[in-house]
Amino acid sequence: EIKKPFTFPLCSDLPSREVLFDFHGVPMIHSFSANWEKIQNFQARPDDILIATYPKAGTTWVSYILDLLYFGKTSPERQTSIPLYERVPFLEITISSTDSGVDLAERLTTSPRLIKTHLPVQLVPKSFWEQNCKMIYVARNAKDNMVSYFHMDRMTLFHPDPGDWSSYFKRFLEGNSMLLFGSWYDHVNSWWKKKQTHDKIHYIIYHILFLEKLCCFLGLSSSLEERKQITGGVQFDNMKKNNMVNYSTLQVMDFKVSQFMRKGKVGDWKNHFTVAQNEEFDENYKQKMKNSTLQFRYEV
Repeated sequence: EIKKPFTFPLCSDLPSREVLFDFHGVPMIHSFSANWEKIQNFQARPDDILIATYPKAGTTWVSYILDLLYFGKTSPERQTSIPLYERVPFLEITISSTDSGVDLAERLTTSPRLIKTHLPVQLVPKSFWEQNCKMIYVARNAKDNMVSYFHMDRMTLFHPDPGDWSSYFKRFLEGNSMLLFGSWYDHVNSWWKKKQTHDKIHYIIYHILFLEKLCCFLGLSSSLEERKQITGGVQFDNMKKNNMVNYSTLQVMDFKVSQFMRKGKVGDWKNHFTVAQNEEFDENYKQKMKNSTLQFRYEV
């Protein structure tokens, strides 16, 4: 059962918890659907790059990598003066305290424009396909993704109330009707299926970064020294301390509840799953992924 919204007792101008509703077959909230006509009519350009993920699957990590690859040398001042969420706008977001994602994307003066989304593949605005844009999809193992998404929902003041860990775990396993942006299984598999017939999609597994392959896909040449610098810059601990990357300047998150960039490692699920939950998850996963060729790493 989806709980009724409540308002955080922090200050009057902060948003209240929203309620999920069915939106074109995907669980959604007002903040990601209110601007739908503008989102769907967004005019992509041929050199736009779309970064797509299920929430908390490595969006910020890959956004920062791309920003450094394209603009780290030519516009270094961006790194210390413009938050990453403005350099790489979140296409579908519309909340009253900030500019909408579409507005931010349309105002970008960079070429290419880097844009991120959590939309399932079937809801991506058609102009990205019509313009044959390059897309980078990042998938993270389901156990760590679930844990990270749980903490994200706890701290993000307009997300639906996640409840306790046990009920959240059950909803994640149940899938499509219970979590914002829908089922992890549907999301990663539908993008994986699309990749098989669309050569402009580069599919990355979280924490397995082959920078050389990424540069090849993007048509970029980079020296070994440049790749080393970028790899160092996007190390999790460095990103966590970087106020232009760690979302600490965004007012819709309560950092007293959790950090936006919490641990960022493979295997943290072991600190949350009970033995019984792990067994239940593995059985559920085996059924839901029996027709998929995707493979993930669950521990280092």
